[in-house]
Amino acid sequence: MNKTLFPKLLATLLVGLSASAFAKLPPPNDEAKAKAAEAAAKTAHTAKADGYLLCKSQDKVAAHVQRTNKAKAGKPIATPPCADPGKFVYTPPEATPTAAAPAAGPTTAPAPAPTAAPAAASAKKS
Repeated sequence: MNKTLFPKLLATLLVGLSASAFAKLPPPNDEAKAKAAEAAAKTAHTAKADGYLLCKSQDKVAAHVQRTNKAKAGKPIATPPCADPGKFVYTPPEATPTAAAPAAGPTTAPAPAPTAAPAAASAKKS
């Protein structure tokens, strides 16, 4: 009897734990969004730098093949030059103007009636 109870108990425990894994996470705050944007920019720059290094190495290999195998290499194919992406510099995007400042426009607030205020003030004094 214990041989059938243990697998059922284990299965129930695993189902209970996996249900907690599907809980919703709170939305990320502005700081987490900024870090994610910076990480994405850094990843994109790393990909560009890796592409540049690959381009340089391919050019080096092609030049070596052209030098050593003149009879077999054939005519060289013109390729675009390798573009160096430079050093990684991250500039965060500017905050949207609507989030930083309230919307511009005429705001009309109801003006207090001038005759009502003195009447209320004289009623309080009496």
